Amino acid sequence: MPAVKRNNKQKLLDLDALAQAAGCLKTIAHPHRLRMLQMLLQGKYAVGELADACEIPSHMASEHLRLMQLCGLLSSQRDGRRNYYEIAEPHLASIMDCIQHRFG
Repeated sequence: MPAVKRNNKQKLLDLDALAQAAGCLKTIAHPHRLRMLQMLLQGKYAVGELADACEIPSHMASEHLRLMQLCGLLSSQRDGRRNYYEIAEPHLASIMDCIQHRFG
């Protein structure tokens, strides 16, 4: 069988970068986190609002948000006693579009 010629337009990432990417993908691979990302792609939300949408206690929502923030996917701002989260990684929109088209 003849060798297949491939026109690689993108440089392959090194394994350290791919390991980091895999870690972040594992972080978002949870139904509650995906729901939170869906919401946050529409605007800023407080922990309680996200918890209500996922039907989980606020302390669990805070932990989910903390993990996503550690990956650099989210940022937060405090307003009085409330902490508001928003998307910090704009490429999350593409990932969520892919999920919506595949499973929506």
